[in-house]
Amino acid sequence: MTVTEVKDKTTKKAFLDTARIIYKDDPIWVCPLDNDIEAVFDPATNNFHNDGKCTRWVLTNESGKLIGRVAAFINNKKAYNYEQPTGGMGFFECIDNRDAAFLLFDTARKWLSENGMQAMDGPINFGENDNFWGLLVEGFIPPSYGMNYNPPYYKAFFEEYGFETLYAQITNHLDIIKPFPERFYKIAKWVTQKPGYEFKHLTAKNIEKFAADFIEIYNDAWRDFENFVPITHATIAESFNKMKPLMDENLIWFAYVNNEPVSFLIVLPDANPMIKPLKGKLNLIGKLKFVYNRWRGVSRMRAIVMGTKQKFQNHGIESALFITLGEYVLPLNQYTELELSWVGDFNEKMIAMHNAMGAVFGKKHLTMRHIFNGHE
Repeated sequence: MTVTEVKDKTTKKAFLDTARIIYKDDPIWVCPLDNDIEAVFDPATNNFHNDGKCTRWVLTNESGKLIGRVAAFINNKKAYNYEQPTGGMGFFECIDNRDAAFLLFDTARKWLSENGMQAMDGPINFGENDNFWGLLVEGFIPPSYGMNYNPPYYKAFFEEYGFETLYAQITNHLDIIKPFPERFYKIAKWVTQKPGYEFKHLTAKNIEKFAADFIEIYNDAWRDFENFVPITHATIAESFNKMKPLMDENLIWFAYVNNEPVSFLIVLPDANPMIKPLKGKLNLIGKLKFVYNRWRGVSRMRAIVMGTKQKFQNHGIESALFITLGEYVLPLNQYTELELSWVGDFNEKMIAMHNAMGAVFGKKHLTMRHIFNGHE
């Protein structure tokens, strides 16, 4: 077996094609857009390169056929927040072969070690955790846009190599047609009518203001989580820009109390049914197909992220945001399902709210860590 670092047009193509080879007989898999994958590794489109670095490899067998790939990266803002300097690995794909998988893990580990790291988290993204993050271990159903999907046999590779679970990421599903539980609805509706409380959906012409409000809320809401790193304007600008082709302004809501931004709910139509026929290629024909599929619409939405300033948590504002969203969505008779992805198993408040809304379990991903002295 031969490991080759991705450094030119040919190896970039091989990196992208590896996934298409691994999943060629899997009807559930949706090929991510090649542009989305390449954007992660391009300093011009991923501001994480400003404070870190990454590389990637492909694996071929004795006949020269592609059988695997992996990437490794170091985010200097996060790497040194742990007991040991910790890098990341991701975009792992491999045939069902333990030796091949371990060779890919070894390759990522060696590069990270040579760059001062003593552990690696995976499978993760060189970016925020709303995309390409986590190992799917339960719920092998059609994935939503940006959510990792992988064969069930990957779990044994990670565990046998010495990766241990840091936390689970739970994705729940909400049946839009089914009414909210009465108690949930009454409390939420009462909150929407409180004096000084306002609920506004995003407007593209004011996107800079909403981006600033997002940063203010996000950095307050998550500040006490372990190893939290404040989000930057550059990161949010990139994220909002990527959302534009999919964005329905009426699915993205912000809550204000006496004009202070206090909570947000970011929901997008699920792009995967739109992009599945494209097989990763967003060329001219692909763009035309995407525009047509976008016009036809999809039935599933994905809640990307939700956050509330700490002093306003437990005030029912999150529930009110969902009710407000529902009042727009239901009359459309278009959407039938909302995927609530993903919530860390450590986030008890959000899991409790999902339960109160009547959501049901959808899938589980794992974020795992391998400490290097645990595997020789």
